[in-house]
Amino acid sequence: MGAKKPRIVIIGAGMAGLTAAHELCTSARDEFEVLVVEAGSRIGGRINTSEFGPDRIELGATWIHGVGGSPVYEIASRIGSLSSDRPWECMDCSFEVRTVAEDGSEVTRAVSELVSALFDSLMDFAQGKAKVFEDGACSSQESKEEFRGIAAEALEACRSECGRARNPSIGSFLRKGLEIYWGRSGCGKDPRRNLDEEAVFAMNENIQRTYTSAGDLSSLDFWAEREYMTCSGEEITIANGYSSVVQHLASVLPPGTIRIGWEVVKIEWHPLANGHADSYPVTLHFRDRATIHADHVIVTVSLGVLKARTGPGTSLFSPPLPPFKTDAISRLGFGTVNKLFLHLTSAADNRVEFPFLQMAFHRPDSEFKNRAVPWWMRRTASLSPIHRNSDVLLSWFAGKEALHLETLTEEEILDEVSSAVNSMISPSDPGSAGVKFGKALRSKWGSDPLFLGSYSYVAVGSSGDDLDALAVPLPLTLPRGCSALQIMFAGEATHRTHYSTTHGAYYSGIREAVRLLKHYKCGGWTDYDG
Repeated sequence: MGAKKPRIVIIGAGMAGLTAAHELCTSARDEFEVLVVEAGSRIGGRINTSEFGPDRIELGATWIHGVGGSPVYEIASRIGSLSSDRPWECMDCSFEVRTVAEDGSEVTRAVSELVSALFDSLMDFAQGKAKVFEDGACSSQESKEEFRGIAAEALEACRSECGRARNPSIGSFLRKGLEIYWGRSGCGKDPRRNLDEEAVFAMNENIQRTYTSAGDLSSLDFWAEREYMTCSGEEITIANGYSSVVQHLASVLPPGTIRIGWEVVKIEWHPLANGHADSYPVTLHFRDRATIHADHVIVTVSLGVLKARTGPGTSLFSPPLPPFKTDAISRLGFGTVNKLFLHLTSAADNRVEFPFLQMAFHRPDSEFKNRAVPWWMRRTASLSPIHRNSDVLLSWFAGKEALHLETLTEEEILDEVSSAVNSMISPSDPGSAGVKFGKALRSKWGSDPLFLGSYSYVAVGSSGDDLDALAVPLPLTLPRGCSALQIMFAGEATHRTHYSTTHGAYYSGIREAVRLLKHYKCGGWTDYDG
């Protein structure tokens, strides 16, 4: 009889979990017994390619955020997923762009581009980028220098006013930048132009909310933005669907490795000494199923689930996680971002050509407030076809608006969006048939108990140190008779510089697999350092 193989159980069949399993099984195929348990009915986690009408869509992860050095791009390219005979979501973005205020008036291109350039310059400054903003209507060196000055002054003003030299919020920094810009641009402006400028600025803030998942940018830490790293090059979507990447990772695993519908309800581990069944230090308890014993468990559940399952009386772990872990989990931010897809129909014989509609909403107390726009739509930024000539439109939502969207019926969504959009794009023609929507589909990441949100961010009061703390394996110390690396952690929220991304999740899965390969000195790794 051969020696017992180390048993590694990975909780979650998303990008992080499948990457870890893939690395372990391909680097040391015969060294380990690897099992991936997934509580849901599919693999992929927050990657979920679906169909809506004639189009392929992404209900979850959508973009490869930079092709340069991205492992997701490398895999998608290698398996031929970057091209397709069918159109796909965001395969092109070359649309007519209309920026419309909520009362139906067009915001001039000059105002939209100027304010958007100001916003971009502030965000570039916050993120420590050398480039201030893309070339455009306001790309003169004088404008760049002016916006750099505004950004630097805004940061100093935030530091002075909030008294927190280390962690002003992105929201306060951005708003201070807008105030300084207004102060420098002179008095006596047309009041309506001021309103439009503020509305365009708020539109850009709403876009940033979906990038970060922070429902309110005042909760987003300024300094963490400077640690966040992006891959270089263009951002693209995957022609054959994001799910093709995780399906490829799963395809090389031995049969029976992945078990669907296995929900873990308790993880027992032994930080002091073993004294456990069959010499395995960790025991996993499953809902309506038997237990499984393991040498090592890699936990890849979302930060949202960790927040919900590490409190008193609700802990997934027995004994509970140590305070340095639970404190980090509590401080970090985890928000909800949802996508709303609408199928466009036309009352006329000819198809309606829908533009890339940017929606600039005024302050709620403005005289121009459009009562046909429901409150939950007032912080979305755009509605546009998912590709040229598509009848499917897409809008993004974050925060409480995203959560409210999950509670609406399809009929409520269709009625309220139709009323709002038609009041904005054809307010002077009440007799017009306008645009009509026949079907709606939205994601529901916030209410899904397997995720409880979309992705992580570094909140004010937290830092990159908390992301690092979340990645630390347990137990911290190894008293006599205690096994190492019992509980390990992976997922986008455990990566200090690439959190919130699929490639961050990928890197974290590789990190934990390599940690085990080093520990057992196999797969070419011999320098495990504990």
